[in-house]
Parts: sequence; C-alpha cells; structure tokens
Amino acid sequence: MGDSSGSVSIDIETISLSGKEHIIHTSCGSVSVAVLGDQDKPALVTYPDLALNHMSCFQGLFFCPEASSLLLHNFCIYHICPPGHQVGNHLGAAAISSDIPVPSVDDLADQVADIVDYFGLDAVMCMGVTAGAYILTLFATKYRERVIGLILVSPLCKAPSWTEWLYNKFMSNLLYFYGMCGLMKDCLLQRYFSKEVRGSDVVPESEIVQACRSLLDERQSTNVSRFLQAINGQVCRRHDITDGLKKLQCRTLIFVGEDSPFHSEAIHMTTELDRRYSALVEVQACGSMVTEEQPHAMLIPMEYFLMGYGLYRPCCLSGSPRSPLSPSCISPELLTPESMGLKLKPIKTRVPLQV
Repeated sequence: MGDSSGSVSIDIETISLSGKEHIIHTSCGSVSVAVLGDQDKPALVTYPDLALNHMSCFQGLFFCPEASSLLLHNFCIYHICPPGHQVGNHLGAAAISSDIPVPSVDDLADQVADIVDYFGLDAVMCMGVTAGAYILTLFATKYRERVIGLILVSPLCKAPSWTEWLYNKFMSNLLYFYGMCGLMKDCLLQRYFSKEVRGSDVVPESEIVQACRSLLDERQSTNVSRFLQAINGQVCRRHDITDGLKKLQCRTLIFVGEDSPFHSEAIHMTTELDRRYSALVEVQACGSMVTEEQPHAMLIPMEYFLMGYGLYRPCCLSGSPRSPLSPSCISPELLTPESMGLKLKPIKTRVPLQV
C-alpha cells in the first residue's frame, strides 16, 4: 500500500463480498473505502449516488455473475462511500458534526485524488452513478493523467437547473425537519428507479426497491443532507463542467435509463464528449440506477469497452447464454470507439457518426 502525507488508514476487520473497509483520513475529512480483490491488479474506483453506498448502489451489478467475473478478473475494486454513508454503524457512520464544514464538489473530487495517492495507484478506471458520476468526472477533468477510462451511469455535468434545485431544496427541508421519513424515501426512489419497479396502488414494489427502501433506513439524515448540499447548496453547489469534457484524455462509456430524470443530461454530456472516444447506451424501461435495476444490460457494452484496453472475461464463462462472447469471435470493426456500445435489446444504443 502506498502512503500519503496526512493520510491514515484504520482497517476494520470486516472482509466479505462487500470488501475490506479502510477509513482514510484525507485533507477533506474521513472517508470509507471498501477494497475488493487483488490489489496487484489495475484499479476500478466506484462512487455511488446520493444517500447510497456501494452495497445499495453497485450490489446488483457485482452480484451478477458475468459482470462480477468481468470486473473482478481484471480489476481490484475500490468502493468509495460519500462521507458518513458507509455500511453499518461502526466508526465514521455516526452523524457528522455540524462544526465540520460541508465539502464542495471540488473537495470531494480532491478527496478521490487523496485516496488514489494513499493506495499508491497511478491511473484508475472510474465508475460512478449520477452524483457519484459527476464527482468522478470532475476528478477526471482535474487530474486527467490519473484516469484511464470512465463508466458513467445517468451522469450529471451541468449546474442544477432551477427545477432540480427547488426539488433538492424540498428534500433538504424534509431531511432537516423529518429525517429519513417515508416521503423522503419516495423522493429518492423516484430518483433511482423507473415507475414500473416502484409499483403502484395495484402493483407492489419490486424486491430491489424494497431492499433499497430498507437500506435507506441506515442513512443518517444529517450526512445525506451534507452530500445534498455539496451538489445543490447555495454556496458550494456543483458547477458546470461541460467545457472540461472535450479535454478528457480517456474513453467514456455512458449508460442511462430512458426513464431517468437525468436522461437529457446524459444526452447533453454525450454531445459534448469527443465522439471518437465515447459511446452512449440507453436502457429501455429503466430509471437512473441501471446498476441495480437492469445490471445485465451493462454487460456486453462493458465487455466491448474493456476490450479496447486489452481486458476480457475469463474463458471459463465465455459460454454464458447472456454473453456468448470471447475475444476470438469478435470482428475487428466492432472494437472501434464508435462501436463501444451495441444495439441490443433491451438496450437502445446511440453510436456517434464518424467525423
């Protein structure tokens, strides 16, 4: 493990499918990082959306056998949790003191850099969901040489619109006065999932929504409010990073559910990226959190994306009925940047035209 001045790690003796947790003290406060896999492998850094941690945001993807084998065969996973969002009630999961300033989005991006330095990582692959995708994209624009690729799910790149700001302000007030109440959970679930899985008066919620609703009970409302203020507050809200997108030096693969509240934002981001090195995959009948609602829809596009780096899934699983791919059976023209996303049901993929 590398070292970084001002950084100290406390290892929690909890090793499971969720990884081994490290509490790292950075220049912007303490943060939990769950490490899963062989640290001699290349690094994949993840960052979840608002009010989530790696277990509630990436569990569906990593519990999908084909996707898990693809990612764990090629990477060591570093799951970063927003401050105060880690799993369980041990060190750091309590409410963060009001005396500690609310971090800005730039602080959170710099915190990612501190974590990368602490573990002695040169350059990393990044995977983020919505607010987490924004933090990792901002990290990539500030530290371009530290990022080799971005896998973004329903990402944000612009400053909040007035509509989003007012809605998030409403959620901030809910958190302040009522905590993680039922209405607050409903607001968050609308952010994450499509209407189909959220259910209705006659159709019950799906199991993934029920599980997420239960996991939200573990969140400290003050900690969620701090993260919400970082991306939506009057003083330190997120800023527009559109101008920095074309300067990125890495390939980018974007997933977005067609029913996501941030669908138009993902489309905008795709038009601003260098179209030679980016691709958009739109997943039908899906909300923002594709990693949980339709994780299998991510598999084949990720396989093609990672093949551009010379990475692949183990041959022992190449006969999977969901993804019968192996490097030897893929046409060379499909490995071009313009074909990193595939037109495959239930995925509708937008492939940029050659310029």
